[in-house]
Amino acid sequence: MIDSDTRRERLGAFLRAHRARLAPEHVGLPAGGRRRTPGLRREEVAQLAGISATWYVRIEQGREVAASISALDRIARALRLTAAERAHLFTLADRHDPLAGAAGGGEDRLASLRASVMTMTAPAYILDRRWNARGWNPPAARLFRDWLSAPDPNLLRYVFLDPAAPGFIVNWEDRARRLVAECRADFARQHEDDAGRTLIAELRAGSPAFAAWWDEQHVLDPEGGERRFLHPEDGPLAYEQVNFLPTAAPGFRIVLLLPRAA
Repeated sequence: MIDSDTRRERLGAFLRAHRARLAPEHVGLPAGGRRRTPGLRREEVAQLAGISATWYVRIEQGREVAASISALDRIARALRLTAAERAHLFTLADRHDPLAGAAGGGEDRLASLRASVMTMTAPAYILDRRWNARGWNPPAARLFRDWLSAPDPNLLRYVFLDPAAPGFIVNWEDRARRLVAECRADFARQHEDDAGRTLIAELRAGSPAFAAWWDEQHVLDPEGGERRFLHPEDGPLAYEQVNFLPTAAPGFRIVLLLPRAA
């Protein structure tokens, strides 16, 4: 684990390096004559970020400063940081980035994820951080026709609000109860936002089971394992679930169901 002094020193070095790579004209500022060092001046970064120049200087010097999330966000934008650079900035500042893992955090990679899922021969689908299905292949569409045929398919809404779900999911109570614990852990890890709170309120109001299990405060990490279903046409089906978390598309999860003997 990095100690706080080292973390502050690395944060200062990171900011200095990225400030040096930006020319004033790149951010809409006049060159302002000769510069002793390349890149922006500290005061210019502070101006672009809308923060105190003295405060920004203290951060670059590795001094003990409590950088707020909003200030870090403005600094990241002022320095034109990429998604990976922004994530590193927040890590060095020991703060949670509210954009990390956001539903749209990997939107530019979603097309690639969908293409990958389409190459899979077993049922496979993509979930975002709010458990919305964002892509699936034909085998998944056949298996989950009630869920994935909905206008905006959400796994939690299907499991707890669709009356057909308990008859389709074998051992529904055990699976549903675990989903609540996984949901609580997932939402907390992503720092629950207004959309998350709205979804939880909807589920609590529409499903007494969800409300009761949510209040139990159980927390579990999402995991794979055996999944069984009673399909209206294909009868009993069994799968081994495997989860993939693509590093290039934060906020998304690929779920693959490998067929096994029922």
